[in-house]
Amino acid sequence: MRQFLLILLLLTSTLAYSQNKSNHSDMSDIDRQEHHIVSAYTDSLTRLRHQIDSLVKENRALKGNKSTDPRYMRLFTPVNFYGDLAHRHFSLNEDEAMTTDDQMVIDNALMNVYINHPELVRGRFQGERPKRKKEEKKEEPAKKDAPPASYEAPKAEEISLAPVDIVIVKPNFWTFSGDYYLQMMQNFYSGNWYQGGESNYSALTRVTLRANYNNKQKFKWENTLEMQLGFMTNKSDTVHSVKTSSDLLRLTSKVGLQATKKWYYTLQVVANSQFMRSFNANSNVVKSDFTSPLNINVSLGMDYSIDWLKSKLKGSVHLAPFAANYKYFDRLNLAQASGFDEGKHGKLDYGSTFEVRATWKFSNNVDWSTRLYGYTTYKRMDLQWENTFNMKISRFLTASIYVYPRFDDSNISRKDDNFGYFQLKEYTSLGLSYSF
Repeated sequence: MRQFLLILLLLTSTLAYSQNKSNHSDMSDIDRQEHHIVSAYTDSLTRLRHQIDSLVKENRALKGNKSTDPRYMRLFTPVNFYGDLAHRHFSLNEDEAMTTDDQMVIDNALMNVYINHPELVRGRFQGERPKRKKEEKKEEPAKKDAPPASYEAPKAEEISLAPVDIVIVKPNFWTFSGDYYLQMMQNFYSGNWYQGGESNYSALTRVTLRANYNNKQKFKWENTLEMQLGFMTNKSDTVHSVKTSSDLLRLTSKVGLQATKKWYYTLQVVANSQFMRSFNANSNVVKSDFTSPLNINVSLGMDYSIDWLKSKLKGSVHLAPFAANYKYFDRLNLAQASGFDEGKHGKLDYGSTFEVRATWKFSNNVDWSTRLYGYTTYKRMDLQWENTFNMKISRFLTASIYVYPRFDDSNISRKDDNFGYFQLKEYTSLGLSYSF
């Protein structure tokens, strides 16, 4: 009986062990995966608890064990996206990116979740919040025999970029501008006017063209072409019923290399002449003509850029201690009348030059343009000061006052008994204007 009971006990133990082993071997892959997930989740909670405990201890040490920091609330509430955290993390401003040590630990912990587990982030806490669905479907209870559904993280959408053709446009460093004026005047006197006088008509056209090059790298080239031509009737002149009242053709070109913010090393060339022939009253003797005279002045110096009164007064000042001036007469008789040696058409001398060009815009409708030019050989002086006051009446209608004093002692024959070597020209006009 004892042997029988011992054998029965051994058989029972063997059957129980084999049944337990078969149950363990029959564990499905899903159960093992579920067991692995539970273990990993438990381990992560344990690590997070240790990390939070260390943060709380450190915070209490900093706070003097008074109270916990409310910023740690973000670690215990459902994971949301905090805009201030991302702003501090990605800010390029050092002052905005600076945080305390405990704040940095919180930011790094949440940023780690944002980057590695974006599926756990519910929405944006500051600003945009996740929209609520009107109708929520009730989840059916999972069947006992059915395996649990595996969770798949949402995949990031790939943005398809369309091909873009890159067109490289060569910069244009040239700027073009201009001013046009066409002005007409009329004067009438009756034959018995007590002061006397002569009726006349006059017309004046002025054109200024500019072509400037500036590569924004310390080099510029400025070109200005000025043209003036005016006519007036003259009944007292029995030979010429119409004569020129204004005649100017002038080209100014200068090349500058920037030395400082406002100063440029400059080489300037100024050439001026006239269009038409001019005569003395009641005479066919030519007083001046095209290229008679022709003045060419070449100077080397420095330019100063003017930008004052909040850009209302703009211009330039040219100072050249080294200058060469060449004066040429195509008509030989006019060259000898100007004091040239017999048989010579031109004369070259050396000296110094200065020039000031500026435009002062008093208002949107009134401005003043001036040019002060001087050349001296330290034996003679040529000084010119041109002033133009423009008053816009409408978009295309402008009234102008032109005042042009001049001093030139190069020709003794032009010395006046009253004015000496000073000369003066002035007119007032009303007409059309256009600028671009």
